Amino acid sequence: MSDFPFAAVGFDLDGTLLETHRDLGAAVNHALALGGFDPVPADHASDLIGGGAKIMLARAVDQQGGLPEDEFRRLYKEMLGYYSENNAVHTRPYPHAVETLDALAERGVKMAVVTNKFESFARQILTTLDLAHRFETIIGGDTMGKGRAKPEPDSVIEARARCGGGRLAFIGDSSYDVRAARAAQVPVVAAAYGYCDKPPHELGADAVIESLAGLISALETL
Repeated sequence: MSDFPFAAVGFDLDGTLLETHRDLGAAVNHALALGGFDPVPADHASDLIGGGAKIMLARAVDQQGGLPEDEFRRLYKEMLGYYSENNAVHTRPYPHAVETLDALAERGVKMAVVTNKFESFARQILTTLDLAHRFETIIGGDTMGKGRAKPEPDSVIEARARCGGGRLAFIGDSSYDVRAARAAQVPVVAAAYGYCDKPPHELGADAVIESLAGLISALETL
């Protein structure tokens, strides 16, 4: 359908395309246990997500009194090592994710992933779930260099360029996503079903969807 308003769509990963909190929570708890801290309940792990793994672990540690920088760095490395081996155990696409990707592809839309997760982890997980081939590009929090991950606009701008430079819309579940899209001057949809760090309707997005089943129609109204 050539009248679709966007040539490309960029997706955040955690809390937008994939439900990842159980595997992330397990990695955080592995590191917390090594540091002598109490584990984070699985349902609480989703509250820590946003800004990447380092911020996630830092929030969990700070809630229990914090750590000196060198000790935190050691736990962070342990967390990354564990996650690299266990990042797609429970992680799954959200309901309607695959159908939505199919529907966009049928409309000739190019798709990108823009996440603050390390690019290598994002590629590994998407490959394990047989989704990586669907995306024109996968941009991680480390892809653009230090200080250029979301909420900076660089990765969203780069995704648009890698998708051919046409009109792009972005979908994400956090203030990082909305701020990055706003700074990149692209329309943004908030995923209310994700790991929102604010009430979804307070994120400042152009539209809010309750599930990925609503993405196509939301994009058509922007």
